[in-house]
Amino acid sequence: MLLGCSSSAWPRNLRGPALLLLVVALTTASPLAHAATGPLVLTNSLVGFAAVALFVLAYALVMAEEKIHMRKSKPVLVAAGLIWFLIGWVYVQAGMPDEAEHAFRETLLEFAELMLFLLVAMTYINAMEERRVFDALRSWMVRRGFSYRQLFWLTGGLAFVISPVADNLTTAMLMCAVVIKVAEGDKRFINLACINIVVAANAGGAFSPFGDITTLMVWQAGMLQFYEFFALLLPSLVNFLVPAVAMSLFIGNRTPKGDEEEVDLKRGARRIILLFLLTIATAVACHSLLHLPPVLGMMTGLGYLQFFGYYLRRTLPRSLERKREHYTLTGDERRLAQLGSVVPFDVFNRVARAEWDTLLFFYGVVMCVGGLGFLGYLSLVSELLYGWDATWANIALGLVSAVIDNIPVMFAVLTMQPEMSHGNWLLITLTAGVGGSLLSIGSAAGVALMGQARGYYTFAGHLRWAPVIALGYVASILTHLWLNADSFHVFS
Repeated sequence: MLLGCSSSAWPRNLRGPALLLLVVALTTASPLAHAATGPLVLTNSLVGFAAVALFVLAYALVMAEEKIHMRKSKPVLVAAGLIWFLIGWVYVQAGMPDEAEHAFRETLLEFAELMLFLLVAMTYINAMEERRVFDALRSWMVRRGFSYRQLFWLTGGLAFVISPVADNLTTAMLMCAVVIKVAEGDKRFINLACINIVVAANAGGAFSPFGDITTLMVWQAGMLQFYEFFALLLPSLVNFLVPAVAMSLFIGNRTPKGDEEEVDLKRGARRIILLFLLTIATAVACHSLLHLPPVLGMMTGLGYLQFFGYYLRRTLPRSLERKREHYTLTGDERRLAQLGSVVPFDVFNRVARAEWDTLLFFYGVVMCVGGLGFLGYLSLVSELLYGWDATWANIALGLVSAVIDNIPVMFAVLTMQPEMSHGNWLLITLTAGVGGSLLSIGSAAGVALMGQARGYYTFAGHLRWAPVIALGYVASILTHLWLNADSFHVFS
């Protein structure tokens, strides 16, 4: 029941698009409909209404993925194309084709940076998977006898701690890979653990400039200084703990099934982990020291992995010969037999195994929302809300970010630059970061895990726990309003 409106009359998988349609309908009917982003006023036009309808229909199909068994990238790819076809046609007719082309290229650049960042993160995760890092971690956890409840808290806690450094998306994917390995086949536990990881990663990413793309945007825009983000640490922790405590009560205190055989890491596994950490450090340095996009550091890190892959291939015969001699002398028949199945490490095989459905879904979403923004709808929503009250507007935008990706929501706010207090800039940073946890499609972490844990972590599975996640959302806001009350009187 978002924004206080009863949702019982809506089918469960259509409530998100219904909210979006309601917001857009309100804005198109308002006097602010003349404040279009592009040079043409299209918010009250047939083209504008058609673009909104296409986006709502595409998102309805995405939310129904579990029922209709259609990959989520398909509807948004088509909707993105049709929305920009409409925009292009209108601007050609108006004799301004360059305006639409420029807007499209700017939106495409935003996606390209995001896609390349994700691609490198996915490649490293796939490389660690191939080197049996997660198999070894799973074996260690099973041998240590961790119960499901302990695993739930361990993975959630690590997600909260790591995401401020490694960003919420990368952290969520790492922890999800561990959960799938440890609790393989236990659909109920994997779903709960993935929800917990998404909430924890988003909460952890909200109090660090490097934890989420939206916090990076706020930092780059100069709205908050680096150290000021840490005022959101306790509110973020509350956002994670409230739903985690509630969900943990529904996890049986039993241990996962599995043998206790020790898993050997493949050659180079530890060095690939170190290269991944070095890649993250490079991305951070690119942004903080050189004021360049973090994706530059990530792509440089992909080069690290390629060079190391070359080294592994060139030295493989010598390494196998040494191990064969050693295992023969020690009589280790098991490890000696395993040497016959060793294949050279290939970076491009790891790239090919990236979750391309997720990457293409991001393309569709970014281009759809970019098109709607060019038509003027994002600015209309922001102006309508901030003409009301900044605090309530920031809370409402956090709810909207559960339906629309938080990146365009934050982009719209930064573009508008409404006059509001320092505390409210902290508030929108918090709500845009953690509001996406309300739905599985509301954050990059949730979308990525739907692809990574396909069949286990689903939109409907996440939606069942939305009420307790909403409690955490409200509790985190109240904590911020209490702790940082003085900052609401200081304008940035």
